[in-house]
Amino acid sequence: MRDVTIARNYAEVLLSLARKADDLPGWGAMLGDVAGAVEADDRLRQFLEAPQISAADKKRVLATAFGDRMPRLFVRYLQTLIDKRRQMLLPEIAREYLLLVDEVEGRVHASVTLAREASDEDRAALSAQLSRALGRTVVPHVTVRPEIIGGLVLRVGDTVMDGSIRRRLGVLRRRMLATQVR
Repeated sequence: MRDVTIARNYAEVLLSLARKADDLPGWGAMLGDVAGAVEADDRLRQFLEAPQISAADKKRVLATAFGDRMPRLFVRYLQTLIDKRRQMLLPEIAREYLLLVDEVEGRVHASVTLAREASDEDRAALSAQLSRALGRTVVPHVTVRPEIIGGLVLRVGDTVMDGSIRRRLGVLRRRMLATQVR
């Protein structure tokens, strides 16, 4: 099985636990904190990866470190990851969990490319217009690329909608050249 598929399965389990606790964002934040620590702290990563350290010792350290700060069920989830030797998938599980929460809450992420920096009001208006058009809450991730000249390029999942001035000029140029050839 691929790591993404395995991570997705573990994320689905965590999602069901978070639903029972009625705290999807809270559990996501806790998972994000732990996953971020695994990615950022070499000592923690080496500790979790080390085959010479027993699973029982790793679980005991997690219980001591997180027992008073996180729900017992969440700590047990982390300990189960250690039992199943999946603790190094925590960053991928966190990404998959966030994707699942977005699905559950009807949210979609869109990559929006603009020719110039947008103000906060423009971003809010863009988000509102996209949400209305797509029928779901849209979280725009804006990048600036002056070479598109104007307009915008929108990417939602596998769908790309190019409304840039650069593309329009290219289409116009091809039409004019095709007319001249005849």
